Amino acid sequence: MAVFVDDNTRVVVQGLTGKQGQFYGLRNRAYGTKVVAGTNPKKAGENVEGIPIYASVREAVTQEGANTAFVIVPSAVAAASILEAAEGGVSLIICVTEHIPAHDQARVYNVLKRNYPHVRLVGPNCAGILSPGKANIGFTPTEVAMPGGPVGIVSRSGTLAYQALYELTQSGIGQTTCVGIGGDPVPGTSFVDVLAAFQADDETQAIVMIGEIGGTAEEEAAEFIKSNVTKPVVAYIAGVTAPPGKKMGHAGAIISGGKGTAKAKMDALTAVGALVAQNPTEIGGLVKQALGR
Repeated sequence: MAVFVDDNTRVVVQGLTGKQGQFYGLRNRAYGTKVVAGTNPKKAGENVEGIPIYASVREAVTQEGANTAFVIVPSAVAAASILEAAEGGVSLIICVTEHIPAHDQARVYNVLKRNYPHVRLVGPNCAGILSPGKANIGFTPTEVAMPGGPVGIVSRSGTLAYQALYELTQSGIGQTTCVGIGGDPVPGTSFVDVLAAFQADDETQAIVMIGEIGGTAEEEAAEFIKSNVTKPVVAYIAGVTAPPGKKMGHAGAIISGGKGTAKAKMDALTAVGALVAQNPTEIGGLVKQALGR
């Protein structure tokens, strides 16, 4: 099985008529993803290479059976687009947009939890989700992936997720799903959420978790692993050499007040039995070791 997306996923792309939305929407479709609609209230009735454009997500759900929204719109309208997707009736929203103000992220997170508890938001500022051989929504390069499992990947970093896919594929190890949760301070889906999904997935036999400095998400994941995850976990934490007080890449990747360091996260994961890589090139070998246990 795959988690969150599979070959039954039907995608409406919010932003399909834009340059980036069209590029990635068509790229996802070319992989085999069922991209069934796009939205743009000013271009309703048109199409993008045969994909119909509707005025709203609700129309795409009603007319095309869309169940997933791919949000790839400018940051100024991203929060409203996420809420429109939830109101429109999809069960999964994947938002790759970066630079959404933190207060907008917090507002959207709380509105979804309060009014749409059945809707899952992945992102924002994430690479998306790839279930090799089944569906790809977002930026993840499918060329480095191998279908069939047995490893699931969850990562704050898109680039490091791509490298993890590559390292596993080079080692002859397939993947069930690669989930990018993004590096912003208020992610819609956490490490814990994805770890729980992989734990429940029969085809996922091992998990690769890629974190980075800043926040406490990795320590929270370690606590969850200790009590709830029986499958082997291989982890990598980026930012070992990052200086305190300096933001490194993602908005959430900052060490503050002595908290959020790479060492603290690595120690927490090691303490609960995870195999922690010192650099991403070790991931393939450590996964082989973990599966051999």
